[in-house]
Amino acid sequence: MVTNLFLASGVFWILTYILLIKRGFEDQTYGMPLVALCANISWEFIFSFLHPHQPPQLQVNIVWFFLDVIILFEFLKFGQSELRYLPKKLFYPIFLLTLVVSFFCVLFITYEFHDWSGAYTAFGQNLMMSILFIDMLVRRNALRGQSIFIALFKMMGTLLASFGFYLSLPIQGRSLLFVFLYTAIFVFDLIYVFMIATQMKDLRKEQLDGRGSFVVKVLLQGANRNCL
Repeated sequence: MVTNLFLASGVFWILTYILLIKRGFEDQTYGMPLVALCANISWEFIFSFLHPHQPPQLQVNIVWFFLDVIILFEFLKFGQSELRYLPKKLFYPIFLLTLVVSFFCVLFITYEFHDWSGAYTAFGQNLMMSILFIDMLVRRNALRGQSIFIALFKMMGTLLASFGFYLSLPIQGRSLLFVFLYTAIFVFDLIYVFMIATQMKDLRKEQLDGRGSFVVKVLLQGANRNCL
């Protein structure tokens, strides 16, 4: 059962990455915040190649890593247009600094806590990611790079992983820290889903209002012609 939970979690995250890539190319933007992306790709590299997990999680990690490479490409291709407040000459240095710091944060936390499962860093950066996705949505004030299915699949992927760790690690997985992380991530993911759904509703309303105004305008123009 626990293995199935982790596999299902992996599948939901793979779908999330695929949708982020698809939406990113469609909207010509990146769908994952920079710090979250650097932390993710660092975790996946470490637990795929430096301290590889056991199969089938290892195969899932490798798939995640290569999908994140594509998301990283989108960030490098479209990132400057989103981060206009950032001087162009600082774009690549800040990216490299963020990637290096993220990599060594994940690596040294793993060594410090002998956390070869990667649980501390995985759930810690998941909480950070859930908050950063909300921040990105607020700053953009648009659905560029995002969708309701991305939000739902991301939430389900982490929720299933939370159940998996809770059931498979009776001591670590049920500690106050991890229960707090599970809960906090789920709450922020719910908020994100609600915000996406609200933006979609507002967008549909604006489109309907726009169509209604267009129809009224056409009818008035027709009436004016008839009067003439």
